[in-house]
Amino acid sequence: MDILDLNKKFYKRFKGKKGIIGLSEQSRPIYFYGVEKTDYPRLIVQSSIHAREYITAYLTLKLIKRANKVLQKGSVYFVPILNPDGVNIVLNESPLYKANARGVDLNVNFDARWGTGEKNVIEKASENYIGKYPFSERETRAIRDFTYYVKPNLTISYHAKGEEIYYEFFQDGLEKERDKKLANIISSCTGYKVKPTLNSAGGYKDWCIEKLKIPALTIEVGNDDLSHPIEKRYLRKIYKQNEKVIEKAIDYFWEK
Repeated sequence: MDILDLNKKFYKRFKGKKGIIGLSEQSRPIYFYGVEKTDYPRLIVQSSIHAREYITAYLTLKLIKRANKVLQKGSVYFVPILNPDGVNIVLNESPLYKANARGVDLNVNFDARWGTGEKNVIEKASENYIGKYPFSERETRAIRDFTYYVKPNLTISYHAKGEEIYYEFFQDGLEKERDKKLANIISSCTGYKVKPTLNSAGGYKDWCIEKLKIPALTIEVGNDDLSHPIEKRYLRKIYKQNEKVIEKAIDYFWEK
């Protein structure tokens, strides 16, 4: 059973809050799952925005199961596969593909200094194409609208690879101190290094920081020596590194 089928099966069996935030460019549903305990804080965890990084979807499904068992406070909304068309392409046609069905790299399609990233390209490609304009794609509009609906206090974007955490996007002063503190907390429980964000723009994290003024983290899972797409046999280690991320993040908001 591939990850797309597993996500669909998980959705059918899931007993908690769930729904569809929108449809992909090829009309595949983009599922979300909610684990709600208290109204504060609210988190969004999204993954597989880059198609070849679908190991993060397996991780997110495991994090949903854990959250259902252990969370005592907060509300967390999970979107395991934001780019189902791209994942389908990786599974059946091109294993190194990152973009969506229209050749747009979804993580450079957000309205956050769109088109200014060092690696951006302006033509359809397997990666780095920014699209015709910000939010040109169904998938980015879906997560944008869902984010407005949830009004999160934090977003976490799971990517692969490198075992690194990114938290910056032109914020400064108290906001930067706040976000760095949170990144360091997550670093302490994952063992991943906090790294500066260099010469990139237009990502979901970037948009959340710049437009919504909230902390947003990108967490890169998997050792950098691994090849894309990361094999499922590495999932156990990745999960162990990340199993307490959500609880630690929620505790941060309650303790600050």
